[in-house]
Amino acid sequence: MMCQLFPYAEPVTRWLEPEQQQAWRAYVRMQGELNAHLSRQMSVDSDISMADFAVLVQLTDTPDERVRVLELARSLHWEKSRISHHVARMEKRGLVRRENCRSDGRGSFVVLTDLGRSAIEAAAPSHAETVRKLVFDLLDDSEVAALREISEKVFTRLTTGECAAVIARCDADDPMEVVPEESGCPEA
Repeated sequence: MMCQLFPYAEPVTRWLEPEQQQAWRAYVRMQGELNAHLSRQMSVDSDISMADFAVLVQLTDTPDERVRVLELARSLHWEKSRISHHVARMEKRGLVRRENCRSDGRGSFVVLTDLGRSAIEAAAPSHAETVRKLVFDLLDDSEVAALREISEKVFTRLTTGECAAVIARCDADDPMEVVPEESGCPEA
């Protein structure tokens, strides 16, 4: 089933105005180039990829440094097969380990290892410096505030109301296994 973001949109196409089109295309170009540069720099500066870094950030941002596999996939916007394969590769390298949920035989956690913690601690300083050089050294305080405000406004639009309802419907159509909270693992 194909999910549409605005299923009740009027049949008339609302094309972007020239200024909006220029802004949108500039954003798309910048995002692609920035992501490519950050990925290349991460590979040069550390032994982990940007995908590894993204997983490790999610784990270090939780108090017990472990996340349900399904929740990790959702927070990274990855499909089940991608998260499964990537976590397996990270496991082989000792960056993470899987732990079964004791009260739910179907669920499992991805857990940060000491090696994983060392890897992100080694990668984070040069990543932060790269982000600073590529983005924040170019912006004054008002531009940083505008970037944050715009990002938060778009994020809120994407995660609430109609957009959140579409995501929920798409997730319901997703074949990923959903483990209910009452399964004994409230972290789900």
